[in-house]
Amino acid sequence: MAGGNWTKVEEFILISFSSLPTEIQSLLFLTFLIIYLATLMGNTLIILVTLADPMLHSPMYFFLRNLSFMEIGFNLVIVPKMLGTLLAWDRTISFLGCATQMYFSFFFGVDECFLLATMAYDRCVAICSPLHYPVIMNQRTRAKLAVASWFPGFPVATVQTTWLFSFPFCGTNKVNHFFCDSPPVLRLVCADTALFEIYAIVGTILVVMTPCLLILCSYTHIAAAILKIPSAKGKHKAFSTCSSHLLVVCLFYVSLSLTYFRPKSNNSPESKKLLSLSYTVVTPMLNPIIYSLRNNEVKNALGRTFRKKLILNNF
Repeated sequence: MAGGNWTKVEEFILISFSSLPTEIQSLLFLTFLIIYLATLMGNTLIILVTLADPMLHSPMYFFLRNLSFMEIGFNLVIVPKMLGTLLAWDRTISFLGCATQMYFSFFFGVDECFLLATMAYDRCVAICSPLHYPVIMNQRTRAKLAVASWFPGFPVATVQTTWLFSFPFCGTNKVNHFFCDSPPVLRLVCADTALFEIYAIVGTILVVMTPCLLILCSYTHIAAAILKIPSAKGKHKAFSTCSSHLLVVCLFYVSLSLTYFRPKSNNSPESKKLLSLSYTVVTPMLNPIIYSLRNNEVKNALGRTFRKKLILNNF
């Protein structure tokens, strides 16, 4: 753009769901507010219960706490601003604010992919090598795995966000989305973005597929181990220890794949927004529900925690 005419963009306008009638937007605001509060409360409860109850100090619940931290962070980055746009308080977001929102959405999204792979490995060790599980998944190992899960988000988010926001922006500053996601912001760039788009596609495939392959590998070993168990009761018990994680993985990867890997011909801005809601708003709310309702240890721990609370209040 050397020598060209372009105006420096200092803020963006999030289109969000402004095309919908005001009544529908108000209904969406109420719905997403309830989901947002339920997400924060559910994930916070998971963190507190797994910390407070000694029975939940195993590696599985250590990683579950990390997942809940990620879900809370992901929601705090995206949902509050989206709620503001629905009530038309202020649809503008500063240049730095947009870059920050994009950075942390990449950061938490990438890290969740790798954490889900780590959790799959944990279940694989627990089912395939139950006698060696406490030795293999000792405190030092799980700390290293947690760090390895949190780290990939830093370079991916830094490179992609810095590169994208180094481009010149001109013309319209309206982002046709409810948050600063890469594709709608990229459409506002006034420069050749071919190299960046290649990097973004390759990077997204690697970031999504690498953990996905690790998860598939872990569950292949898990399935082989379960098939070797002679009793039906033993098979059911082994499968139940990983069913919650498997359901969470399916929800996350299906919504992510439908959002970012659909053909462009089938990827209108409105459908992209609806699909983005699934992994940014709905899935973070469902995760603590899935782990609570499908896990007897968590349900029992919740019961013990509330009973202790009632006893203390009575005294």
